[in-house]
Amino acid sequence: MQAIDLHVHSKHSDGTFTTKELVDLAVYKGLKAIALTDHDTVAGLEEIMAYAKDKDIEIVPGIELSTEYNGKDIHILGLYINPYKPQFHAHLKTFQESRINRNRKMCENLAEQGIDITYEDLMNTFKGAVVTRAHYARYLLDKGYVKSMKEAFERYVGDHCKAFVPREKITPEQAVDLILQAGGIPVLAHPILYRMSDANLDKLVASLKEAGLMGIEAVYSTYAPSEERYVKRLAAKYDLLLTGGSDFHGSNKKDIDLGNGRGRLFVPEELLDKLKQAYLDRFVPAEKNVKKVLLFDLDGTLLNDEKTISPRTRKALEACVKQGHIFAISSGRAYSSIVKIVERLGLEDCSPIISAYNGSQIYDWKTKKMLHSAKLSTDIIATVRDIAREMGVHLQSYSETEVLSEAVNKQVTFYCDYVKMNYKILPDIAAEGLDSYKLLAIDLDNHSLLEAFQQRIEEKCQGRIQCFFSNNWFLEILPYGTTKGTALKFICEHTGVNPAFSYAFADAENDLAMLQAAAYPVALLNAIPVAKAAAGFVTFTNNNHDGLAPFLEKLADN
Repeated sequence: MQAIDLHVHSKHSDGTFTTKELVDLAVYKGLKAIALTDHDTVAGLEEIMAYAKDKDIEIVPGIELSTEYNGKDIHILGLYINPYKPQFHAHLKTFQESRINRNRKMCENLAEQGIDITYEDLMNTFKGAVVTRAHYARYLLDKGYVKSMKEAFERYVGDHCKAFVPREKITPEQAVDLILQAGGIPVLAHPILYRMSDANLDKLVASLKEAGLMGIEAVYSTYAPSEERYVKRLAAKYDLLLTGGSDFHGSNKKDIDLGNGRGRLFVPEELLDKLKQAYLDRFVPAEKNVKKVLLFDLDGTLLNDEKTISPRTRKALEACVKQGHIFAISSGRAYSSIVKIVERLGLEDCSPIISAYNGSQIYDWKTKKMLHSAKLSTDIIATVRDIAREMGVHLQSYSETEVLSEAVNKQVTFYCDYVKMNYKILPDIAAEGLDSYKLLAIDLDNHSLLEAFQQRIEEKCQGRIQCFFSNNWFLEILPYGTTKGTALKFICEHTGVNPAFSYAFADAENDLAMLQAAAYPVALLNAIPVAKAAAGFVTFTNNNHDGLAPFLEKLADN
């Protein structure tokens, strides 16, 4: 069994390791997973996720929020948070502004005591960090004002020192609520460190449980065996999940090592499995044996980067279909392209409903009927074409089976290789009779040009088209009112499934309407930030590492 560490800090708060250094050290130590839980910030999460995506380790997105309870500093961990939730970000911004005001005042207080320090000096010394008292102590040590970090706290920045300024803090209950709003699992961090009586700690845990607390840190670097047993009894009493971590800070806590604390720490991976199950328990409704609609984007979601479905994901998908759930594909691709994928991957027996062109065309595989279609008229195509020619933007249209382009260039050849379609060259893609389900503008090198083009055509064709990006290269142009979201609603109505039991799985900007329309929106770990912000759930791993599988397995059991 591998070890995990669910309490780790980086240079983005008061640790001394970069996120890359943390990942490399964790891999070297053979850890299965680590949670980045910086104080009151998520600044390092995107960075650590990007670096670790091809490493043999799982990163749990987290945070550690500082709160106040009866004059004590109480910390609440958030594990598996979705850091892109707008409301969560707004609260973090408020925390950070409060921290800035406090740091300015502490610098002034230190200066009054003869310390050569300004707020600007402090921030330049610790660029990019969320500055805590540990940073002040390090600054004082490095400048020779003290001989140890401990002395800095005792003389200058400790709770009862002249330079200390208390920071505005939220209550533990408010922190629990914030983490729940961010989709995370709230955990009471290192309860033994608060040196509370058994009765007072019990009272705190009881009130937090009522507020939604889901876990407690039962395995920790400094716990004695008896203390660990005590916290585990408390967890059992209040039906809380067990978590554990080193609280690694690098050289700011020299006696604490990543993964094994002071040498005896071992946090088993089975604790992580139980956390994931608790996360997934929110993903299914209480009602059993209820038919559900499951809509999947293809590229970056159902398909891995090799354009296949892994055996585990396929098995879970087939189990969902066997349970009676409706399998639907919702893609910006052409209908003919999606059909080729279904046939190539042998998904015919799953009888998918196909939503092509981002909802402009909907087909039922089981009944062999085209259920819905919406096209752009040739006059709209002509208007968009004229602006594309003027701005030098590649624009293509579609027949039932081919891409239609006015020129052979790297954009159309790249696209047709990408989706495995043929192209046809025409002098005018807006000629009479060439209406289309969608237009696609492509630029492989200049995204800003596509953004300028989008602004022009939306102003010119207001109320008749809508545009969104499916990736940095492709700008989708569809009939107004047509989205993957309207397709989801149509499919629910067609199949007789209550929209309250609709699920969407996606990763890109053109999926936003679908995520917003679904009762249970899921973004892949590899999804872009705006897709994650619109999602209620984020997968534990990306599309190349069975990101969908645990979620589909949970649905298949419901």
